[in-house]
Amino acid sequence: MYTTTEAPSPGKWRLLREALAGTQQDFTEGSLSRGIALLAIPTILELFMESLFGVVDAFWIASLGPEAMSAAGLTEALIWVVFAVAMGLATAATATIARRTGEKDPEGASVAAVQCIACGIVVCVVLGVVCAFTAPHLLGLMNATPTAIAIGSSYARIMLGCNFAIVMIFLINGIFRGAGDAAVAMRTLWLANLINLALDPCFIFGLGPFPKLGVTGAAVATTTGRTCGVLYQLWVLFGGRSRIAVARRHLRLDWPVLRQLLKVARTAMAQYFVATASWLSLARINAAFGAGAVAGYSLAIRIILFVLMPSWGICSAAATLVGQNLGAKKPERSERAVWLAGLYNMTLLSAVGVVFFTAARPLVQLFRPGDAVTPFAVTCLRYVSLGYPFYAWGMTMEQAFNGAGDTATPTWINLCCYWMFQIPLAWYLANSAGLGPRGVYIAICGAESLLAVVGIVWFRRGAWKRAVV
Repeated sequence: MYTTTEAPSPGKWRLLREALAGTQQDFTEGSLSRGIALLAIPTILELFMESLFGVVDAFWIASLGPEAMSAAGLTEALIWVVFAVAMGLATAATATIARRTGEKDPEGASVAAVQCIACGIVVCVVLGVVCAFTAPHLLGLMNATPTAIAIGSSYARIMLGCNFAIVMIFLINGIFRGAGDAAVAMRTLWLANLINLALDPCFIFGLGPFPKLGVTGAAVATTTGRTCGVLYQLWVLFGGRSRIAVARRHLRLDWPVLRQLLKVARTAMAQYFVATASWLSLARINAAFGAGAVAGYSLAIRIILFVLMPSWGICSAAATLVGQNLGAKKPERSERAVWLAGLYNMTLLSAVGVVFFTAARPLVQLFRPGDAVTPFAVTCLRYVSLGYPFYAWGMTMEQAFNGAGDTATPTWINLCCYWMFQIPLAWYLANSAGLGPRGVYIAICGAESLLAVVGIVWFRRGAWKRAVV
């Protein structure tokens, strides 16, 4: 974000400290670059900690054998459905709270926060009851072996049945981000992860006074960590310790607010379902070319997603700035924030793309995947990296629409670019054109680039400025 290559000045260190400690910056005034930095830095660290949940669990579960790993992996695939619900609700929460915050309506923001939480509770109860009773059957539908089902049923019941910890931590963090309190969202994930880090080996291996639960222990530790994170969120929210505060007078259902929230949330959830289903379809097409292709694709995608976290932080900052400035009746400032965030994002991802293309093999070999896997992972990284400048704009535009409360537009764009273009193109290139896994990689690059172009065209039309939240 800065044009100098000198050591960080005292002002930049103060900016970093303010971003991490929490800020009282009015994001409808002042420097947009400063606003993006204050919102993006804690969000990047928050997303980094969220990614650690799966990494830490996988590290310990790996020592329990392939069947335990299989059960955990298949459960994680099922949890993506929960993630889609959680991210949809969080998107609606961010857009709604940001709009009320920009309108300088703290009472409206607090009432909206209560409606968001009430909606989340209902969703958690319904999902939790259904998943707790059907967990073994769901593992069977994922083609888990009988041994994996026997080992992993309790793990799946806890992870899916106690989905409230996942949904609520995403949802309430969406509330904080909408209010401009990204530092609180960051601290929530740091707390939850520290607890998970400490409890994982204790519950898995029965260290000290803890029972030895095997793979089930990972579910207990993760759920405990996330639950503690939710309790911390509620302590901050109801204790007046953030930019948004909930008091007893706000604890009521407001049907007009709730209806509008659900309207935004349902299309946001559909948006994430479309993207998730597309990635699952690509994985299935790729799986036809053998275990090496599957492992290489999975490794490359994990590297890509990890490196995309700073980019997601910038996009999240853009969403908050769009919502708050629309609430402040400053649509031109909202638009400038998006173009500026897109420029920063493009600069960042272009640099990453150059590194991935030129140093793909050394990056992949850091994970020691073996000779059968390395060529696929290297090829995937190189092909996908070609579209990084486009991805930056596509991600920014999608979150700009979401921040405005126009969740329908990115849903239709995703549907067209992923289901109607990416999946058919991947199948044709991989099979009919005889390109194999390379066809899948080319389809990813092509579809994401198309999504960026379509997103920019629709953003320039300006209909998002009139979205009602």
